[in-house]
Amino acid sequence: MANKWEEYVDRIHYSDRYSDDQFEYRHVILPKPLLKLIPKNLFAPDDSGTLRLLTEQEWRGIGITQSLGWEHYEVHAPEPHVLLFRRPKNYQPPPQRLAAAAPAAANGAPVPAQAKVRAGGKK
Repeated sequence: MANKWEEYVDRIHYSDRYSDDQFEYRHVILPKPLLKLIPKNLFAPDDSGTLRLLTEQEWRGIGITQSLGWEHYEVHAPEPHVLLFRRPKNYQPPPQRLAAAAPAAANGAPVPAQAKVRAGGKK
């Protein structure tokens, strides 16, 4: 099953970014077979078959990789495999968690997992 998961994650599609005055947006299209492998607790409790709004940790946990600042803000029942994301226009990440982890890493100390996220969102 891990090979199938990886195969589906490799097929996740990321739209180009688009924006209005306040936010930049993008949608992420999951391969439909991936939905069947996602834990049931990530789905809406109303049996609609749509994912509920996911936290960053949850959407990263199912294989979505994006830079920092994105928020899963909407679901669309007719297309449950399409997740809608937004972040403030001209988003600037806070002084990086990476900067805080650098001195520890230089001293050979373990780096916290959240500090290992690169700017592109991938570990």
